[in-house]
Amino acid sequence: MNEKKISFTINGTKLNRTVEVHRTLVEFIRDGLGLTGTKEGCDEGECGACTVLFDGKPIHSCCTLAVEIDGHEIVTIEGLSRMGTKAMTCLDPIQQAFVDVGAVQCGFCTPGMILSAKALLDENKNPTDAEMRTAIEGNICRCTGYDRIVEAIKLAAERMK
Repeated sequence: MNEKKISFTINGTKLNRTVEVHRTLVEFIRDGLGLTGTKEGCDEGECGACTVLFDGKPIHSCCTLAVEIDGHEIVTIEGLSRMGTKAMTCLDPIQQAFVDVGAVQCGFCTPGMILSAKALLDENKNPTDAEMRTAIEGNICRCTGYDRIVEAIKLAAERMK
C-alpha cells in the first residue's frame, strides 16, 4: 500500500486527500495543495523554512510525513492573512509587524519565523526577549541578525493586547 486516504483541516478548510505514504508534509503542502508560502530549505529540520503549525504547535514539515496530519489541523503562512474588502488581503498583526519594523529581508525564513512567533503569542501574550528568541531558535535567518525579528514579535504582542 503506497497511498493512504487522510482527512485534515488546513487553514480552516477541511479536506480529504489521498497521499503517498512516503511524501513529506512540505512536499504535500507545496506540490499537492499549491500553498507555496511554506519553503523547502534544508530537508533536515535544521533551518525552519518549512515551519507550519500542527494543532497550534510549530513543526518542521520536512521531517513530517503527510500521512501524519490525518485528523489534525495545519496552519500555513497563507492561513494567517485573510481576505478583506475589495479582495484586498488583510495581514495578521504578526505579519504586519514584520513588515513595519523591516524584519523581512530576503523573505525565505519569514513564513517560519512568523508561524513560530504566532505559536508563542498564542500561548504567551507578553513574552520576554529571551522567550521570543527561544521560540524562533529553530529558524535560521541569514539576513537580519534576529534583532528586528524580536522587535517585530514585541510590536505584534503590543498590538494584540
